[in-house]
Amino acid sequence: MSLSDTTTRLRVVVAGLGFPVLRGRATQPLGWPRSDPDSRFGTASRIDSETRPDPDSHTDRGADSRSLDDLSSGGVDTPLSSDLNSRADSPVADDVSRETAAVSRETSSIASDTPAAGDTPLADGIVETARRRSALATATFPRPDHTRTLTVANQKGGVGKTTTAVNVAAALAQAGLRVLVIDLDPQGNASTALGIDHHAEIPSVYDVLIDGAALHDVIQQCAELPTLQCAPATIDLAGAEIELVPLVARETRLHRAITRHLGGLPEEERLDYVLIDCPPSLGLLTVNAFVAANEVFIPIQCEYYALEGLSQLLKNIELIRNHLNPDLHVSTILLTMYDGRTRLSAQVADEVRDHFGPQTLRTTVPRSVRISEAPSHGQTVITYDPLSSGALSYLEAASELAERGRGSGAHNSAAHNRPASGAGERTE
Repeated sequence: MSLSDTTTRLRVVVAGLGFPVLRGRATQPLGWPRSDPDSRFGTASRIDSETRPDPDSHTDRGADSRSLDDLSSGGVDTPLSSDLNSRADSPVADDVSRETAAVSRETSSIASDTPAAGDTPLADGIVETARRRSALATATFPRPDHTRTLTVANQKGGVGKTTTAVNVAAALAQAGLRVLVIDLDPQGNASTALGIDHHAEIPSVYDVLIDGAALHDVIQQCAELPTLQCAPATIDLAGAEIELVPLVARETRLHRAITRHLGGLPEEERLDYVLIDCPPSLGLLTVNAFVAANEVFIPIQCEYYALEGLSQLLKNIELIRNHLNPDLHVSTILLTMYDGRTRLSAQVADEVRDHFGPQTLRTTVPRSVRISEAPSHGQTVITYDPLSSGALSYLEAASELAERGRGSGAHNSAAHNRPASGAGERTE
């Protein structure tokens, strides 16, 4: 059987299997189909057909093999080889070679110019954070001579009052200071953050203000920090604004309760700090907090609205100082929710520092997911994630607050020993 007959039968079998039938001469050997002779590769096809030996012929295979070897080694000068050689020597190929070499040199230059780890902003931030943590790890918070009472207030909501109150308190307590947090916000968020139960049946600040209960009867111990206590708030406190109106000395009721509590503590159990968390309003609850304290701690969100409401808050503080509490003054301002990527935060921070330079802490509290997550676990960020940027910022703020209170105890003691008289005795 000849090769052409075999090829024809194979073509029938291939077509029966679903493959397309190869078109061409029956004697064409199996393999790639021929290209169009008029195409750019037609020359190569003709060369291939001329150099490929015919299986039916009896020509000298040695001569054919020598011809193929000469073709592959460049011994035969064909149009294809000439075309390839001319393309290799063309200016385009030279340009490609030069561009490839230039890219190689640029890559080497970039690799050699890559800065060291300490020269990048990310690495610098990591080094700075490690330095701050190291400094705080060896720092000690000074204990004030007498109890300092601070009202954390801002009538603008959502600026971080409760977050600041509980985290600064936790940072102070972690340093070994004795701290009491009084939750005056009917929402009870400070109680939640400290893991304190505050459902409706729990004795709370409401009982102190309305029923005259002793403060030590409502105080609960924080489970995470042994030197941190909390007087919780319940939903009943929402009605205290109205119920306080007809009561005698309605503005000084919290002040008298705190004074009695501090006076009944032995020296070894003396409180170092009392932080009062206020609601986002300027009602009677906030007035009670202003009268009870002699320092105002104002958290300011780094946005325009918070800055706009600061002037109104300062006017109310001035009214309280003129009529109810002459010792009241703004001692501390903390910038919260600071975003260094925005110009607005930097502008608000500069504006606050220009007007309240001595009162504004150097520390700014950044936006942090960990700070927001911590209350859902009944913890402050100080205990929830001590290595987070938020915990580090509040530790630094607490350290600054403690340093500023060094030697200021006599003034605080005089404020708590003042008589609860004057305008607070009226029953308007």
